[in-house]
Amino acid sequence: MNPQEILERYRQGERDFSHRDLSGANLSGFNLRGANLTGANLTEANLSWAFLNQTTLTEACLRRADLRNASLNGAALNQAILSGANLSRIDLRLANLQNADLNWAVMQEADLASANLTSAKLDQVNLDRAKLNSANLAGAELMEATLRRANLSNANLDRANLREAHLEEANLREASLRGANLTEANLSGAYLRQANLSEADLHRVVLAGADLSEAILTSADLSRANLSGSYLLKASLQGAHLLRANLQDAYLLRTDLSEANLRGADLQRADLSGAYLSHTSLSEADLTGAYLLESHLIQTTVDGAILTGCCIYNWHPEAVDFSKVQCRYLYTQFNHTEKKPTDRVPQGREFEPGEMSAYYQDDHTGVDLYFTESVNWEVLAFTLVQAAAEDPGLILKVKSYEPVEDNYWVKLSANRTVNSKVLARRIFQLYPEVKQRLLTHRPKILSLLGIALTDLGDSATPPATAEKSPQTTGDRRAYLYQEVVRQIQYILVTQTPDQLVESVQRLLDYLQQEGIGTQDIQRKVISQAVAQRAKRDEAFRDHLLKWSAQSPNPVRSSPVGQALQVAIALFSNPQSPQP
Repeated sequence: MNPQEILERYRQGERDFSHRDLSGANLSGFNLRGANLTGANLTEANLSWAFLNQTTLTEACLRRADLRNASLNGAALNQAILSGANLSRIDLRLANLQNADLNWAVMQEADLASANLTSAKLDQVNLDRAKLNSANLAGAELMEATLRRANLSNANLDRANLREAHLEEANLREASLRGANLTEANLSGAYLRQANLSEADLHRVVLAGADLSEAILTSADLSRANLSGSYLLKASLQGAHLLRANLQDAYLLRTDLSEANLRGADLQRADLSGAYLSHTSLSEADLTGAYLLESHLIQTTVDGAILTGCCIYNWHPEAVDFSKVQCRYLYTQFNHTEKKPTDRVPQGREFEPGEMSAYYQDDHTGVDLYFTESVNWEVLAFTLVQAAAEDPGLILKVKSYEPVEDNYWVKLSANRTVNSKVLARRIFQLYPEVKQRLLTHRPKILSLLGIALTDLGDSATPPATAEKSPQTTGDRRAYLYQEVVRQIQYILVTQTPDQLVESVQRLLDYLQQEGIGTQDIQRKVISQAVAQRAKRDEAFRDHLLKWSAQSPNPVRSSPVGQALQVAIALFSNPQSPQP
């Protein structure tokens, strides 16, 4: 059957041309919309500019056919053979190409939006600048395929084989690549924001300069991957394998790297500000010049890691052993205006072996507690029992007690190393709760211990007059005052001067809005606590003096700012009058 005969029959209403031999036929520009060409032989046929919308080409052979600029919108090409065909700028929107053979096809600038390409064979296909947005490519074979600048946004590429594929500057926003094989693929400059790459194989992949912000890479294998200069803001890399990956100059702000393996990774100058590194392995990783501002290192392994030149402003290490790191110096502050780290430690020299660990180790066998009111020893004793019960095997004892002006320091000792900051925070959380329970049940406890309730002073207040939940306005104000003072206590011993000014001022403003005076807090709590901390902590004292010299006048003249100025006077001149 020659092409003219097909066209004539089509005009007469015939649509069934299935299993016809049309190899080499010139059907360029023909309108065969809705025709049935199931199983037809169209090998090397010329179908350029043909109008074949909704045409059925199931199991048809179009090997090396010319389909340039053809329109096959909604066509059925499932199990069709299109290997080596020219499909440049073809319209295959909503087409069904399930299990189709497109190996070595030329599909530059083709439009395959929302097409079904599940399990299709696309090895070494050329899809440069093609439109594949919302296409279904689940399980497709795209080995060594070329997809430079292709639009794959919202596409489904789950379990697809993209090994050694070229995806430079491709748009994969919100694409799903779960379990996909991208081994040695090139995605440099690709846009993968909010893409799902969980459990994907990205071994030796090139993602230099790629945008992976908010992408999901849970349990993905990125071993020896090149992620230099990439953007991973708020990305999830939980449990990911980044063994010896190149992350130089990468942006990992607020990235979840919990349980990730970064052993031997190159993180030079990487920005890990606000990153979450719980149970993460950074063993032998190179973090030279990295930014760890406000990052959380919780039981992170850093054996053999290089931390020289890191900026650790307001970082939060918990239960981290720094004894085996390599570090010559650190920066403890960051100039946000000039975007550079400041305050080199130590000044004018380098750390001696083991000195960095001594400076910044959070695991100690001692815990310091700061109280702004006299210590209720019964409450503290039961609080320590409660804290130890939450950590089996832990034994806590009171080592020393020191009244300091109107404040009180209690030093605890533990039978093993503990995270002093975390434990102190937990004790201050438990203290008021235990106090309430003890006041309620104290007579019963003493009775069980065989202690007579005689003249026991203020601490023997019966349950009827014991501290209780705030019901009246006066009770509520007293309760709020105590809760705010407790929060301020913790802030004053954990935050830097510029941070605590803002944090404490918000709490004071809250009390004032509730009609509660704050003068005693400013005079007795803030000034004296800060002065005592400055006397014990050389780094904090230096930061406080620098804050005083550089802070704008409105900050220094605020209520908290004035309290800090009084604190500076107290530790600078011990003979100065008390506030």
